[in-house]
Amino acid sequence: MSHSSIPHNHPPLWRNRVFQIVAFADLLQQLAIWTRNIALLFYVMEMTGNDPVAVSLLTMFEYLPIFIFSFIGGTFADRWNPKKTVIAGDTLSAASIGIIMLCMMSGLWQAVFVATIVSAVVSQFSQPSSSILFKKHVPEEQVGLAVSITQGLMSIFVIVGPMIGTAIYTTLGIQYSLFVLMGLFLFAAFIQLGLPSSERSLEVAQSTVVQDMVEGFRYVKQNRNLVVIAAIFTLIGLAVGIIQPLDVYILIERLGLDKENLQWFYAVSGIGMLLGGLLAAALSSRIQRFAKTVMFLGLLILAASIVFEVLSRWALVTASMRFFVGITEAFLQIVLSTFMIKLVHADYIGRTNGILAPLMTGGVLIGSGAAGLLMTSTSLMTTFFISAALVAAAACISLRLSFPSGLSTNESGTEAGLPKKESLPTA
Repeated sequence: MSHSSIPHNHPPLWRNRVFQIVAFADLLQQLAIWTRNIALLFYVMEMTGNDPVAVSLLTMFEYLPIFIFSFIGGTFADRWNPKKTVIAGDTLSAASIGIIMLCMMSGLWQAVFVATIVSAVVSQFSQPSSSILFKKHVPEEQVGLAVSITQGLMSIFVIVGPMIGTAIYTTLGIQYSLFVLMGLFLFAAFIQLGLPSSERSLEVAQSTVVQDMVEGFRYVKQNRNLVVIAAIFTLIGLAVGIIQPLDVYILIERLGLDKENLQWFYAVSGIGMLLGGLLAAALSSRIQRFAKTVMFLGLLILAASIVFEVLSRWALVTASMRFFVGITEAFLQIVLSTFMIKLVHADYIGRTNGILAPLMTGGVLIGSGAAGLLMTSTSLMTTFFISAALVAAAACISLRLSFPSGLSTNESGTEAGLPKKESLPTA
């Protein structure tokens, strides 16, 4: 049977039961996350008199678990039944909210910080399991479309999430907002009971956690594509981290606008991400055929947009750059996510994600820490040029990626650089 005839043997993606459940669960989780983010932000600001230190702690508690638990969570995601993992993740999130509500009733309002920590930790175990489910139950030629749609849902909530979260908090208050949050997580766990069960292989079950971690690092190290992606992630993380805290200065110094207008530029970027996700979904098959070109050009466009944004003295031009950045980011994210799911063996998805994800997050944090020093020691324009140069360097490195046509699902694992091992478990 030819490769071109394969897609006709599968029903449309929207009839795929696993995709339906995962996409709807993602929708509920995004709604829960934004309800949590806004409710806890406003509540902490009210309780501390707008203390910036307390507010910054919320962000720190959200990112820190990625460093500590991302690889550990990915390792266990590779070992555990993915259906049970995602259900347990949402159930634990709901249970933690219930415990926090009891603490708040006792006067321990500081317990709200625990909600962010628990949710961030749990996500490090459950998120890789969603990729494993796609790898196992979504036909390969439909993976790009599936990723595009789920990423599109996230883009929608970048736009409407803050509005919904604000409406829920201002209408219901903190306690009832937490009730809504708990209900959303429980509902997500309930619908995921309909996922098919897929036990992990005997080989994985018999190995130790430490052995699995070592195998994960060896797997990434032996795969040239994954090493290149690791470098790209690190450079993009640094670039984004450098300019992210300085966005407000673009408005103040370059455009002469009040800082409160920043929300509208974020909204424009979110609309761009949504449109980019829709375009990527519509062009899914073509994108995969020209993935290397899309990656290279996308990164160059991103670098150019950063330069034009800092050079612009007109709000319309700056907003346009934000829009194009949103579209480009959506394309890049979808291409990379699809490529990763196709490239990585099912038994290594969690650990690979656990190794690569902290590189970008670490880059963002390092870049954010250096942003103020760079701006004060040089200038706003020079700082943005440095960020653009890092993205351009990532574009050059992306040329070393190898996107084989008709990429197999790596049942044997050899194409993805799988370590030679007897009785290797297959996906």
